[in-house]
Amino acid sequence: MQAIITEKLSKTYPGGKEAVRDLDLSLGEGEVFGFLGPNGAGKTTAVKLLTGLLAPSGGQSRVMGLDPVTQVEALHALSGVVTEHAQMYDHLTGTENLRFFGEVFGLSQEEARERALDLMGQMHLEDAQDRPLGTYSTGMRQRLSLARALMHRPRMLFLDEPTSGLDPESTLHVNRIIRTLAREEGTTVFLCTHQLRYAQEVCSQYGLISNGELMAQGSLEALRERVLPGLRLMIRASGMPEGSAHTRVAEGLYELALQSEAEIPALIRQVVRSGGDVYQVTPIKPSLEDIYFALTGGQEAQP
Repeated sequence: MQAIITEKLSKTYPGGKEAVRDLDLSLGEGEVFGFLGPNGAGKTTAVKLLTGLLAPSGGQSRVMGLDPVTQVEALHALSGVVTEHAQMYDHLTGTENLRFFGEVFGLSQEEARERALDLMGQMHLEDAQDRPLGTYSTGMRQRLSLARALMHRPRMLFLDEPTSGLDPESTLHVNRIIRTLAREEGTTVFLCTHQLRYAQEVCSQYGLISNGELMAQGSLEALRERVLPGLRLMIRASGMPEGSAHTRVAEGLYELALQSEAEIPALIRQVVRSGGDVYQVTPIKPSLEDIYFALTGGQEAQP
């Protein structure tokens, strides 16, 4: 079963702003999907449509086979949502917050207690589990927000800028949790971010959106093949053969454009036969950032 299917899903706000336009998505279960674009591109509106918090102006969608418009309660029972500014109760401790939301999702008191303690450990919040949430730092609150969304072991997890406010160590830890959820528990993760380099580290599939329109969807390799086929090759050598289509970048450093990695061995043999010494060969494939810039003509992409 597909985790998410949308057909021409659209949302126009009062006043005429078209936030999402004819969105067609297809996402398999167990994927970590990066929904990528600058602030204001339509990412958050799309999540609200997929979680039943907004009604669409046109089109339709299914999340785990459920209609977010007519089956919103069933959808919330199997989904978790982490927003950049998730609301919890400052006067309750971290553990009390988790136990409360666990019981809201139908866990028994004992199940909620055990699950809360387990997740506090996973999020490295054991030392703060009995402190009021109001004393937590921004990064701690964000990790607790992720724990809250995981209390009922959701099959679908929506994350909106999940590493906002986190230090590098906490970001790496959250990334490991996300990968483990998808790989070992089969959880589908729908991750919204404008940080393209971060998304390339953690996601298996991508959707690139700008001004409410989906520009491309697929794996990184599929996007490369579609948008920026080929690669750049950096060669550090004593010299290059005459007639080779290279650019001299610096003393002893040359750049070439190739169609595929299969061309590299023959090129190296050519350099050696011409009397050159090869010290380093570095193939460079287009990044998500490169692909986004190519699709938008350099407009609005953010690192």
